[in-house]
Amino acid sequence: MGKSYPTVSEEYQKEVEKCKKKLRGLIAEKRCAPIMLRVAWHSARSFDVKTKTGGPFGTIRHPAALAQEANNGLDIAVRLLEPIKDQFPILSYADLYQLAGVVAVEVTGGPEIPFHPGRADKTEPFPEGRLPNATKGSDHLRDIFGRMGLSDKDIVVLSGGHTLGRCHKERSGFEGPWRPGPPTLLFSITPTSSKTYLSLVSWVDVFWELLSGEKEGLIQLPSDKALIEDPIFRPLVEKYAADEDAFFADYAEAHLKLSELG
Repeated sequence: MGKSYPTVSEEYQKEVEKCKKKLRGLIAEKRCAPIMLRVAWHSARSFDVKTKTGGPFGTIRHPAALAQEANNGLDIAVRLLEPIKDQFPILSYADLYQLAGVVAVEVTGGPEIPFHPGRADKTEPFPEGRLPNATKGSDHLRDIFGRMGLSDKDIVVLSGGHTLGRCHKERSGFEGPWRPGPPTLLFSITPTSSKTYLSLVSWVDVFWELLSGEKEGLIQLPSDKALIEDPIFRPLVEKYAADEDAFFADYAEAHLKLSELG
């Protein structure tokens, strides 16, 4: 039996499709795909599989959640998305934030992620300490992702999202990009929804850079290095570096799972 999803009205589903178009335009204009992916991820990563608390239910917009150290800078994403929410008041914040993450992957040349609407907004911010700490290693990663119900494969493949964007010192304490080249892979979206490449960098570049060693001007976080030091993580890094199709298939599955926790 397949997974059961909430039922939404036909009107709601139509508004989701219209909202996708607006999000494509916003991300292309503001070149904000990395922070849109981050706000979706950080919202979802608060889930605890044992207590069934946290998860992708829109609580990241609340001041108490935005004030958490791991969420530094995400007020920018929340502000950018507020005019979109005003245009589509029928959509929950929970759906909007996860849809923004799905569209961010799409417009940067990543895999297509299925989107199932129907998340309800919750009001109680999640406790601090549920998000990954970039200064820690593989045991910490397994604790954090295991609490969500995610696997070793999910840990490694989701790290491919670091191909987008860079670290900002004022947000994470670290500074610099994970790979050379422009900060964001991006398509230009025309009114007919056709795509024109503005820049093209492989989504698996981050794995290549990890395997090739540290380089001046590029960053490798302690949590990144754990992926090549751990005997279970490293073969997955090598697999994705060599096979983007395999990466896309596993990434789409892991992203979907993350976006639907709870």
